[in-house]
Amino acid sequence: MEETTVSVIGIIIAALLMFIVPLILISDRSDDIAQLLVQTATAEFVDEIIKTGKITDDKYQKFISEITTSRNSYEIDMELKILDENTAKIGSNNTYYSIFTSQIEDIIGVSGNINENNADGKIILKQGDIISVTVNNNSKTLSQSLKGFFYGINGTDISIIAATASGTVAITGAR
Repeated sequence: MEETTVSVIGIIIAALLMFIVPLILISDRSDDIAQLLVQTATAEFVDEIIKTGKITDDKYQKFISEITTSRNSYEIDMELKILDENTAKIGSNNTYYSIFTSQIEDIIGVSGNINENNADGKIILKQGDIISVTVNNNSKTLSQSLKGFFYGINGTDISIIAATASGTVAITGAR
């Protein structure tokens, strides 16, 4: 009877190893692919802004579309540090003022309301302005869920998929 119990336990452990371990490894690879996709899309989005000197609704929607192909949801944080022309003209140190994600989205018309001051739905940047974009997943991936279940890891404050890109605008954008 003891041998039967040991055999049953052995079969259960073998089955777990045969199915669960590959599932965890495959879900980890899926997260790696999503990480690469998000990092590449974020870098390309920022590079395009740096090269053209403008942010448009089309570019932003394309960026969102690219990162969501990984079937995760993301939180996007953008910051534009705009060089204050007044302090630059009088020869003092460069002074920047910042605008953030919700303000940027309002200006380019993401929310459906195009700002009256910028009716064409784009932000024209100057040479020397600074753009910074950070993307973090805010949904639990399969890998996070499995690891949480098997390893007893709790909490959702850890972003497995994250990307950051920033740079200084190289050219003043054309209207």
